[in-house]
This record gives sequence, structure tokens and C-alpha cells, in this order.
Amino acid sequence: MSTEPARLTTLDSGVRVVTEAMPSVRSIALGMWIRAGSRDEDVQQAGISHFLEHMLFKGTDRFSSREIDEAFDAMGAEVNAGTGKETTSVYSRFLDGHLERAFDVLQDMVLRPAYPDVDSEREVVIEEIAMYEDEPSDKVHDVLASAVFGDHPLGRPIIGRAEVISSVPVPQIAEWHDGRYVPANMVVAAAGNLDHDEIVRLVDGAFTTTRPAPPAAAASPNGTGPILRFHCKETEQYHVCLGGEGMPRGDDRRFALRVLDTILGGSTSSRLFQEVREKHGLAYSVYSYANHYIDSGQVGLYVGTRPDRVRDALAVIGTELRRLQEDGVTEAELELARENVKGRTVLSMESTLTRMNRLGSSVLMGVPLLTVDEVLAAFDAVTLGDVAELARELWRPEGLSAAGVGGDEGAFRAALESVSPTLAEAA
Repeated sequence: MSTEPARLTTLDSGVRVVTEAMPSVRSIALGMWIRAGSRDEDVQQAGISHFLEHMLFKGTDRFSSREIDEAFDAMGAEVNAGTGKETTSVYSRFLDGHLERAFDVLQDMVLRPAYPDVDSEREVVIEEIAMYEDEPSDKVHDVLASAVFGDHPLGRPIIGRAEVISSVPVPQIAEWHDGRYVPANMVVAAAGNLDHDEIVRLVDGAFTTTRPAPPAAAASPNGTGPILRFHCKETEQYHVCLGGEGMPRGDDRRFALRVLDTILGGSTSSRLFQEVREKHGLAYSVYSYANHYIDSGQVGLYVGTRPDRVRDALAVIGTELRRLQEDGVTEAELELARENVKGRTVLSMESTLTRMNRLGSSVLMGVPLLTVDEVLAAFDAVTLGDVAELARELWRPEGLSAAGVGGDEGAFRAALESVSPTLAEAA
């Protein structure tokens, strides 16, 4: 797929416009990225960023909610949004001939919401929270985040609290929007069959005012050592996460971490998948992952297994974590993992939406915008020593925190003995 180098322009208003032209396709993925997420909230605001994202689709003075839906449907376009710990994005993918219309509707949604039907949308989000609470395989990851980050905002769920959503007044939502959805805090990203100067012209016409950037997010959390968190709920399985602090999104070692994650639990040939699922049949779902934030990060692994098998599953996981520390990884594992991540990277870049997401998130968070060839070279440069060093730093069993969702905390603690006796006794 032919592409051209990414182009970046900072307008007088402060908004940044970044594009990547892909002349061989007929679509454009366009997104508006805002440096605002759950990390910016205090406890009394928990969930306001996510709720605001919902309200962007409810209408503006120019377009009702139905008219927004009909506009994108008439273009055969996709439109969606997402809220994270540090960012919010609203995006669409459409045929290149619909650029002006798609941009017009999208920018009006993002910049000028009118907040109609707020009470009905409160109920929608409260239902979403209830659905999340009924999904222990999702909830356990937030339980782990609370163990790793404690009372810091990074330790709270993005989705928020029902009591906040049910009562937050419209003026407070509007104040949140007006203070954060400002040019200096935003990036417009696009990838596809486009002309950079045309995107710049459209964006420049939409951002006619300037406002100061909002205050910085809460300072990076300090590590608190191994912590155990358990959410008691009668479930068919115990849902377990182990993890700890990771690395910021701009850390050059993130390429080595991606390779390590692939070896540990990020692929079907990984150690955890092969040992826990394929060899011992102890779980259907087992994997590892890494989250990156602007000045911090988190690593984690997940397994879901029946109550009578949780001890055996964690024993196998404990063995694999210790083997990672003591024996490192082999050259064959390193080579397979490198090729795996390189292949997934290149294949994902055939999507205009993936390319747009990469552009928007990188520029918004100040991460160097590397070409695909530079990314592949960074993976090729990862050595056995790099992987071994990260394994010792991030995956020491005695340094990990644990989270569980299930029916008996005592059984959960007993099962953790095989990972780390210190963890099993943690507060």
C-alpha cells in the first residue's frame, strides 16, 4: 500500500493537524483527539469525561441526534468515539468524496454540543456501568489498576460511578467541555486519500477562537509495593490479574516490552498460552498486556479459571514467571516474537483507521512519530539482554500486585502462595 510521509501543521489557534496520505485507497479516517480523560477527574467527577463523550452524539444547535445518525448513514460512514485514562477521541471513516460533509458534522459535534436529552443518556450510561459490573473478566483489570496505582486517578475505572452520572448537572458538564476541548489541547488526525492542505483549511475554519490549555493532569503515582485487591462476587470462574508498574508511552524500551509481552502471553505461541491453556487445559482465556501513560505505565496478565483450578493455574503462572527470571528467553523465542510484532504492525497499517489512531495519539501525547520502517528497525534492534533486563524489572513475582474477582478471598490468597508468599499475605 503506497503512502506518503506524515505531515504536521500547528495552526495559529494552537490546534495541531497531522495527516498521512494513502493515494491507493478511496477512504479517509478522520479523528479529533482531546487530551482529556479519567486521569483528569477527581472522585466527585469520576466518569464525567466518558459521559461527555456520550453527550457529543446527542446533538448540537445545528444537528439533532437523529440528524447526526442520518448524516453518517447517508455517507455509508462509520462514526464512533472512545474515552481513555488520558485521551478522548471522536472519529469517522468515510469515502474520500464526503470529506467536507463528514468534517462539518464531526467538528460541530465535538466543538459545540447542546446537551439535549441529558437525562435519558444518564440512564444509558448507568446501564453501561451495570453491564460492566456484571462482566468480571473486564472488572478485574480495574481492580488491578486500583492495586497498582492506589488512590491516584489512574487507579479508577474510566467508565465512572453511577452516583456521579445520575447527578452531575449540565453546567458542570459544559464547563468540563469548555475547559478541555480547546485548540491547544487538541489534535486533528487523518489518514487516507486526502490532501493535507485541504484538511488544514477545514480545521482552520472550525477553530476560530483560542483558549488557554487546561491544567496538567495529576502527577505520576509512586509505587506502593505489592498490593492485593479482591472483589467478592459469586461467579462461575475466578478472574485473576497479576501486574505492576510499567513504562511511559515515550520510553524507547517500549519496543523491547512489546517483544517481551509477545513471548510471555501476547500470542498463541506464548509461554502462558501454551502452558496454561494448551498443555494443562486450565483456562480458556490467558494473556498478558501493557498499558502506557504519559509518565507511567502498567503491565498485567489475566487468567480466568474455575474455582477448583485456580490454585493449579496460578502455580503454572508462578513457574513461568520464575523461569522468565532465572532462564531468560531463547534466541528462537526472540526471533519468533520479533517477526510476530513486525507482522502485526505492518498488517494493521493497511487500515486507514489504525494509521489515523497512531497519528492522533502520538502527536497528542508528544511521542515521536516514527515511520513504519523506523518502527520495524526498532523491533529488529531488540536484544536478548534488553528483554531479560525488562523481565527482571517488571515481572519479578515478589514485586507484583494481584487482583481477583470470585467467591472466596481466602481461596484466592491461598492460590497466590505459588506465585509469591509475600503477595498472598499483602494488605
